[in-house]
Amino acid sequence: MPMKIGEEKFFNRVDKGINNGFMRNAVVSAQERMQGRRLNAAEELGNWEEWRELGEEIRTHTLEHLDYYLEQLSENVIKRGGHVFFAETAEEANEYITKVVKEKEAKKIVKSKSMVTEEINLNEVLEQAGCEVIETDLGEYILQLDDHDPPSHIVVPALHKNKEQIRDTFKEKKGYDKSEIPEELALFAREQLRGEFLSADIGITGCNFAVAESGSISLVTNEGNARLATTLPKTQITVMGMERIVPTWEELDILVSLLCRSAVGQKLTSYITGLTGPKDEGDIDGPEEFHLVIVDNGRSNILGTEFQSALHCIRCAACINVCPVYRHIGGHSYGSIYPGPIGAVLTPLLGGYEDYKELPYASSLCAACTEACPVKIPLHELLIKHRRKIVEDEGKSSFGEKLAMKGYQLAASTPTLYKAGTKSANTVMSPFTQDHSIKKGPGPMKPWTDVRDFPAPTKERFRDWFKSNRKEEQ
Repeated sequence: MPMKIGEEKFFNRVDKGINNGFMRNAVVSAQERMQGRRLNAAEELGNWEEWRELGEEIRTHTLEHLDYYLEQLSENVIKRGGHVFFAETAEEANEYITKVVKEKEAKKIVKSKSMVTEEINLNEVLEQAGCEVIETDLGEYILQLDDHDPPSHIVVPALHKNKEQIRDTFKEKKGYDKSEIPEELALFAREQLRGEFLSADIGITGCNFAVAESGSISLVTNEGNARLATTLPKTQITVMGMERIVPTWEELDILVSLLCRSAVGQKLTSYITGLTGPKDEGDIDGPEEFHLVIVDNGRSNILGTEFQSALHCIRCAACINVCPVYRHIGGHSYGSIYPGPIGAVLTPLLGGYEDYKELPYASSLCAACTEACPVKIPLHELLIKHRRKIVEDEGKSSFGEKLAMKGYQLAASTPTLYKAGTKSANTVMSPFTQDHSIKKGPGPMKPWTDVRDFPAPTKERFRDWFKSNRKEEQ
């Protein structure tokens, strides 16, 4: 699938993440910082749970009437002189965008941050078509210069890099000769990108939310790069996941308020931009041609299922910022451009269990993600549903796991076998026991004992202890 990052197996990726000390420290620091800001911003409202309930109601209503609102959006975009294309697959979306690029004989494209274009692997497709594609979000720009390193976070794509690494990347790729002071790095990037905006043929953006009643798209940013990408080039292409839509501007106001507070702890980001079609006569700036590409890519298969609430996601990354598993393994370990709890839920739905069956197990099921979600997606419950589906419906569990479960079922339901098993447990595990703990367990115990000790079975079983103490009492 286009959304896949690399070909390494899951546990190999996890080992790399766990052994990357810098990345883990960077993630811990960022999680604590963003989580603290989110809690403070929510507390300022005073009725955060009511806002969450309202956000959930809006997303539920919109998805239950998605066909109506998508049709309304499409009609209004066309009325304002825009073009609309519904792409069932990533390939269809890329083909349409490539066609527009070739018709315009475009050579340089500037992009604002967009997860859905990462999902469909648009940059690589356009580069193969002979275009120069420049990411203009600072984090994405850094990753692009650093040999197209994939993002590790939905909101902060370069979370896994420090300022010294960024300085070195700028020095190697762009001849930067100043310090690692963030202000100097940002100023250098701004100087580099300004010329790209002025010479670009096409601007491509994502879409935080589309507004059905007006045919508008909204962008939520902190850098202003999206405004330049949609103002200076003569052609603008917006790519949106089909679920990223609200009925009216009133609902947009509520969801943007939830998004900004949940993502970075701000009441509002620096720029909340609403764009409606190509520029009209008399407008000073704006694109002469506007294309809206609405991407399905597996989303319609989620509608009407027990996983539909996963499509409520507003891409705030609040669940990622509280996840203890993400804290230790980092974003790249998920093997998908959608990491964290929402990635563990959404990626198998879009990419299939064949490549992503391990992700639903990359969770402690502590429910911190569910509590943090501003639109109340029951993330930990959806992860459990995935696990059940993988075992019962998909038959993806290994032969060894099936055999072990059958054996446990037989032993647990047969008193004689259960009694024999508990009596022999201490003897059987004695080769692996040291100081009353199992430090290097066999088989399924190995991943656990690689990182922590497992209590060894004692000689005295609970039943024996209970029986002995009961006699003493009597």
